[in-house]
Amino acid sequence: MQTDTRAAEAIGRHARLELCFEARRGRTILARSYAEPPLRIGRVHDLDGAAYVILVCSGPGIFGGDTYKYCVHVARGARVVLTSQSALQAHPASPAAFQPASSPAAFQPSSSLSALRPSVPAFLPTCPPALCRHTYVVEDEAELHCDWDPLIPFAGARLDERFSLDVARGGRLFWGDALMAGRVCRGEAWRFESLSHELALRTDRRLSYLERYTIVPVERRVERPWIAGGARYIATSLVHHPDACGEVAEAWQHESAAAADHNTVQVAVDAVAPGLIVARFLSPDGAPFARARASYRAAVLRDIFRRPELATRK
Repeated sequence: MQTDTRAAEAIGRHARLELCFEARRGRTILARSYAEPPLRIGRVHDLDGAAYVILVCSGPGIFGGDTYKYCVHVARGARVVLTSQSALQAHPASPAAFQPASSPAAFQPSSSLSALRPSVPAFLPTCPPALCRHTYVVEDEAELHCDWDPLIPFAGARLDERFSLDVARGGRLFWGDALMAGRVCRGEAWRFESLSHELALRTDRRLSYLERYTIVPVERRVERPWIAGGARYIATSLVHHPDACGEVAEAWQHESAAAADHNTVQVAVDAVAPGLIVARFLSPDGAPFARARASYRAAVLRDIFRRPELATRK
């Protein structure tokens, strides 16, 4: 039995979610679970033996100084499909949460920051980042699908997110995450304070794929060529499966290129190691970006996992 040891003032700001799935009598069940507000677990649905779960953040998002921890374990033989209820919004910290009443000058903006980011709240330079820590373990003969909505960093937000994926050699994985440049329609593209991202996939405890970057728009223009260019939406997809090979990756590359509008979506697919295919998506527009991600996922489910019916699920 898990115990909530948080102090009262930390409730809603520091939270953890733990899920353990097991295979029993031909279907997958949620054997153990624990969630602290604002993190919640939706109802578990059975999809032909697989467990389908929507993970929920019932608050307005994550703020500077908050810490969310996710831990998911998929035991041998279990099949799990996870998705998010909606996009996670990353907000700047509230000055009241960190500024002592006796030090009103502690959060005054620097002149350079004010000139470069006039809409960024004055207290941001000394506020801590929000932290998101994710750990996923997939045992032999287990299968995990994770299809996440994009992260939306608001102006002035600071976020440090890390994803650790540990997959046994006989385990299978589909992973899809995404990032928006901000509230683009409100002119907030690349106006967050900083974003640190790490995605690490380990197979049999050996590092198979590592994606790591830190974006600080005030220090370096993200719109430059060879960084993001004109893209406002970015996504990564990983497929770990025994049938993932160069021929399949090439077929998906051609199919994605044929389906995408080259003026709005750029897609690159490659087999970077035996049994591992990586895809990256870039787009200046949200609608074609979402269609490209969905089309690629449908191809993966059709050709590799032989579960095309999952494509109709978010």
